[in-house]
Amino acid sequence: MEPVEACVVVAVAGELDVTSSQQFDECLSEASSSSDRTILDLSGVDFMDTSALAVIVGHWRRQVEVDGMFLLAGARYRYTKALWITGLADRLPMYDSVDEALTAARADRGGDAAKGGANGSAGPDATAG
Repeated sequence: MEPVEACVVVAVAGELDVTSSQQFDECLSEASSSSDRTILDLSGVDFMDTSALAVIVGHWRRQVEVDGMFLLAGARYRYTKALWITGLADRLPMYDSVDEALTAARADRGGDAAKGGANGSAGPDATAG
């Protein structure tokens, strides 16, 4: 977890699954307690299951409810395809890199980027990694 400007960047690596979901949830809770703008860097993730998706969606919803931001960065389709299979890649605000997410956070003080739909990622082909 690293503060960058008005955001907190949480970089995760390895496997996000049922065995790590509680620790993952606690990490995101800690991040959201220090800032209402969270960027989740998924570029180091090698596997993600639906338990990790539930944690991500829960935190995204909580941030949006309080007019905060919860942005995803660096999700590689090959390793995080559950985002696309479930349709969440079209709903969650996703960016190809942390830098792009930071740019979006700077430009969008009103929080519209955190609500989804304005997807900064070009989709599975661009993130095949």
